[in-house]
Amino acid sequence: MIQDLPPLNALRAFEAAARLESVSRAAEQLHVTHGAVSRQIRVLEEHLGLALFVKEGRGLKLTDAGVRLRDASGEVFERLRTVCSELQQGQAEAPFVLGCPGSLLARWFIPRLDRLNRELPELRLQLSASEGELDPRRAGVDATLLFAEPPWPADMQVFELAAERIGPVMSPRYGHYAQLHRASPAALLDEPLLHTVSRPQAWPNWAVSQKLDAGALRLGQGFEHLYYLLEAAAAGLGVAIAPQQLVADDLVGGRLVAPWGFVETAARLALWVPARRLDKRAQALADWLRRELGG
Repeated sequence: MIQDLPPLNALRAFEAAARLESVSRAAEQLHVTHGAVSRQIRVLEEHLGLALFVKEGRGLKLTDAGVRLRDASGEVFERLRTVCSELQQGQAEAPFVLGCPGSLLARWFIPRLDRLNRELPELRLQLSASEGELDPRRAGVDATLLFAEPPWPADMQVFELAAERIGPVMSPRYGHYAQLHRASPAALLDEPLLHTVSRPQAWPNWAVSQKLDAGALRLGQGFEHLYYLLEAAAAGLGVAIAPQQLVADDLVGGRLVAPWGFVETAARLALWVPARRLDKRAQALADWLRRELGG
């Protein structure tokens, strides 16, 4: 029958004391007390049923069994230290894979990607786009950038970046632009509104925020993805609704206008990182994103 390994804390304490030839120095290296190391060595001796140290003058001397265990455990712990160091180095050299909705990637992230690469070269960012349901826990992704509502799950480190703000937008090319751009929000109740099937509550929630009857809304052409919805609006096909972050560049460039402004929702744009895979580069990316969104 194969015997179980001794308690690993006891082996670690013994290995340090044997390697450093001092219980005091082992305690200092392990950030514990002298007594804690001595107790762990006694636990190990009791588990093995033999002595590993004998007193010699004011100090301790390894027994023959202690020498054998020192050599074996020292080799194993040194190998572990080497492998852990290699893994940490490998993580630093590997690309940081970021999951992101395709609409957010195309309309906000890509225009800023060159600046991010210049300012965070150590990130070695690799992007993974999706218009479906994003799973921040999926394998192969270090972090996920998405809009979502709190509370946040306990197994995720969530870096809140900005509040979501949504509002109606249209192009100056839209046929009803002249009559709408100075009208009150209630004028949109007469419009066949562009919408996306991925977020059916966007228009009703906005209507409620404006004290309008959500049931009176008229939905026109629908689109599967937000990116296509906003391209349709920019092409002058109607009035769409979108997060402010996704149309910021279009507003600056004049492709779209937002006559009724934007209202804050309960959602937040946040960077999600699985707690078990927390990478220090995530904090650097979160800080950069906050600066960009603030600017």
